[in-house]
Amino acid sequence: MRRTAADAILPMFQRLNDSDVTEKAPGEVVTVADRRAEELLDAGLRRLLPDSEVVGEEGVAADPTVLERLGGSAQVWLVDPLDGTANFAAGRQPFAVMVALRRAGVTELSWILDPIADTLMLAGVGAGAYRDGVAVRSAAESIAVERLRGVVPTRFLPPDLRETILAGAPRIGKILPGQHCAGREYPDIVAGRQHFAIFWRTLPWDHAPGALLVEEAGGVVRRLDGSAYDPADDRAGLLVAANEQIWDAVHTALLSPR
Repeated sequence: MRRTAADAILPMFQRLNDSDVTEKAPGEVVTVADRRAEELLDAGLRRLLPDSEVVGEEGVAADPTVLERLGGSAQVWLVDPLDGTANFAAGRQPFAVMVALRRAGVTELSWILDPIADTLMLAGVGAGAYRDGVAVRSAAESIAVERLRGVVPTRFLPPDLRETILAGAPRIGKILPGQHCAGREYPDIVAGRQHFAIFWRTLPWDHAPGALLVEEAGGVVRRLDGSAYDPADDRAGLLVAANEQIWDAVHTALLSPR
């Protein structure tokens, strides 16, 4: 991941030309750095596990059937070569490189690299969460709802859900607009810079790495209806919180019918 960042991402940061940035869907851009980074990660990860499959964001954009590999029995690498592309294309931070390894439908390992800070988050199922090799834990204490800070990006929310959340927002200490980079939002929950995040779109490469990180740090990641999160499940909606009490408090304040 570091080699990919050094070779394909950092040399292009704040040096992109207009031709280096294209729109792959309305309002969604991709850069030459995204594509080159995924090529390098794809090749490198397959060398590590020759019988593995790779499901990358740009690979799925080019061929949606690639996503079907998540449902198979093979070892699967989930790859987001450049999370926060819009930030990167605009010459600003944050952005990240994210990878997760799934075996038999279970996310077993995940990595989130901040290329600018050269900080690497790592999580292993049942083995804990780490920042540059040092174990990390999310906030364990109860926090009053009026003191909670969290992210609720509203761009993709259905109108009725947006109205429900906005109606409950005054109960929460502070609703943050988000940083347009899941690779920063999840580590920030672990670090205590924010206590929760609500996401509507749950593309697996955006959320599998961070979900394992938060869970192994002691946090909670569930669908909005309280069911377990599975990256292979294409349902929308996810509530991530630093601990169980915070998850319940946010769900009651922002998502429960009143």
